[in-house]
Amino acid sequence: MKQITALLAGVAISALAATAANAQTKWDMPTPYGDGNFHTKNVVQFTKDVEKATGGKLTIAVHSNGSLIKHPEIKSSVRRGVAPIGEVLISLHQNESPVYGVDSVPFLATSYAAARKLYAAQKPFLEKKLAEEGLVLLFSVPWPSQGIYAKKEIKSIDDLKGLKFRTYNASTQRIAQLAGAIPTQIEVPDIPTAFATNRVDAMITSPSTGADTKAWDYLSHFHHTQAWLPRNVVFVQKAAFDALPADVKASVLKAAKEAEDRGWKASEAETDEKIKVMAGNKMQIIQPSAALTKGFAEIGKTMTAEWEKLAGADGKTILDAFRK
Repeated sequence: MKQITALLAGVAISALAATAANAQTKWDMPTPYGDGNFHTKNVVQFTKDVEKATGGKLTIAVHSNGSLIKHPEIKSSVRRGVAPIGEVLISLHQNESPVYGVDSVPFLATSYAAARKLYAAQKPFLEKKLAEEGLVLLFSVPWPSQGIYAKKEIKSIDDLKGLKFRTYNASTQRIAQLAGAIPTQIEVPDIPTAFATNRVDAMITSPSTGADTKAWDYLSHFHHTQAWLPRNVVFVQKAAFDALPADVKASVLKAAKEAEDRGWKASEAETDEKIKVMAGNKMQIIQPSAALTKGFAEIGKTMTAEWEKLAGADGKTILDAFRK
């Protein structure tokens, strides 16, 4: 009987060990944008890579387009553990910390190369700030760069004076003020009607928004200013991440690195594709003049100084690293 008892005990222990080894963890992941958006496509590929690399030990269900949690609540929901992982436009939270908004300081980083350099300078502080909130940064991917749309060519900052300029946040309102334009709050769904009814004369947004709203129906010129490249961030609750086995953690981090590299390439491709769509619909694609570039650079200096003052010592360190 002792031998039988010992044998059964051994079988039970082996079964428990096998169950633990094969245990599955399932995460829900809220994201803000629709399934056709390149950010969402990249996230979905990330989750597939994680599932494959972990042999199904970790599966992540993507809930796109704010269907599970609305965009403004995603970050706080991950902090609280309502969802273990999520994606946000990180500058949406710049009111919580200026560190979250440096990618959206206008005319600071005006190319993909510059945006990568700015991200490298920001990353240690971004990781630290997220860690203070119990979050772990996985990867960050930029949106296409922001350009000026108008009903005519804008040759200098003076050409914006007096124009009704579409705004959608504090930064775009400040740009309008510094350019001498008239700030006019317009949300994306209302853009075509606002231009058609002359409620607004110009705006700054990405080629994606221009193509998606068929800007050629109500505008004629797109100026490829590359004013800034706002970034999305994917993060995970630290407690949920720490609960994963070591091999699963390693697989998640590897898939995140691949997603970041893939996402940056996809963003550049998105920029080129959407500009071609606009050009194909007879919009004039304008490279900004030297005078316009200089004028925007002056606005950028002012807004960068304002951001640095808010960000304090961390902001100075980030900018110093970026400018090296």
